[in-house]
Amino acid sequence: MTELTKSIPKTTTGRIKSIIGGSLGNLVEWYDWYVYTAFSLYFSDAFFPSDNQTVQLLNTAGIFAIGFLMRPIGGWLMGTFADRYGRKKALTTSVLLMSVGSLIITITPGFRSIGVAAPLLLVLARIIQGISVGGEYGTSATYLSEMAGKKHRGFYSSFQYVTLIMGQLMALGVLVLLQRVFFSEQQLHDWGWRIPFGIGAFLAVITMYLRRSLQESSSFTNESSKSKSAQGTLKALAKHPKAVFTVIGLTAGGTLAFYTFTTYMQKFLVNTSGFSKSSATMVSTLTLAVFMLLQPVFGLLSDKIGRKPLLIGFGVLGTLCTLPIMTLLSETKDVWVAFALILAALIIVSGYTSINAVVKAELFPANVRALGVGFPYAIAVSIFGGSAEYIALLFKNEHHQQWFYWYVTVCIALSLILYATMNDTRKHSKMEDE
Repeated sequence: MTELTKSIPKTTTGRIKSIIGGSLGNLVEWYDWYVYTAFSLYFSDAFFPSDNQTVQLLNTAGIFAIGFLMRPIGGWLMGTFADRYGRKKALTTSVLLMSVGSLIITITPGFRSIGVAAPLLLVLARIIQGISVGGEYGTSATYLSEMAGKKHRGFYSSFQYVTLIMGQLMALGVLVLLQRVFFSEQQLHDWGWRIPFGIGAFLAVITMYLRRSLQESSSFTNESSKSKSAQGTLKALAKHPKAVFTVIGLTAGGTLAFYTFTTYMQKFLVNTSGFSKSSATMVSTLTLAVFMLLQPVFGLLSDKIGRKPLLIGFGVLGTLCTLPIMTLLSETKDVWVAFALILAALIIVSGYTSINAVVKAELFPANVRALGVGFPYAIAVSIFGGSAEYIALLFKNEHHQQWFYWYVTVCIALSLILYATMNDTRKHSKMEDE
């Protein structure tokens, strides 16, 4: 037995420490990723001067989508790296890339100072961050699932989305503080929006050093003694076509619903419902806080009744309720009605978010698990999640906003077909023998 294998925690306390360590890095990664969308209402004018707010947001959302297009590359590169050289090394590298991207955004001058170079540098930063977060998801989902025990795998792996949502909350919390305590509206538009990106770059560097002390998972250390040629390659992944297409299919509707009712909601409340920016931020913050707390509850439930019932519940309720929820949201002027409607949507979405990481990890053997989870997931997220805001704003700009409501509904319904026909991974898991 190697020294590395000996150091792997076998107790519940050891597992929890490793899961917390992995999750904290995940939190910082997603804070850096979501700061972009949380502050886009303020920095869009700096990079895309225009008299039309929808056009500004459309351009900013387009670059948000470009970052998503890089996620499959990140999922492939970091997934291969994690399966060959360890989850720990891949997690450390991904957070370093995120720090670089945030730093570029922090120091890039606006369009009025350097012209077209400003949006080009913004694109570069999001490309780097896209690669980073593309690798982060698959590796962290794999790591958390492998470090959890069999009986509580759904519960512990749900903390990936707890920290993911917490990253969004941190971004919104910084926004609330800057809006209400430190800066005026004009100061935020002029230069205050740079501060959260600087905070993200700094936190990412600290996290990189913290992740160096993580324990490696036993699933990887047991696999690492075998031939490297069978670890983390697309050729090896091609031996699991059903699992790959399952990841893509179950992600499509779930990721679209997630991004619709989380990152897009702040803009929707301002740009469609007519709420002030501060009110929209408050509603988004409160709903995300409750949403975050729901993840372990749903994860624990999946350990009791299985993963499949939760996915089917999301698919059925998402198909039936998305159109009325979005329609009512577009018409309401009441803050608490908006809060209740978004929260109802997020409760439904929890049937997907709380367990999607563990479901994907349970589909693959250890030698291609990080690649199998991260690469096809990133493809689906790039197509459906990354384009969500852009498609919504495009339909709005063309005066066909309700088309987006139908688009989300149809995608959830298509994923529901897969949920209904797939095996329950709690009972049919590739992780059982590790």
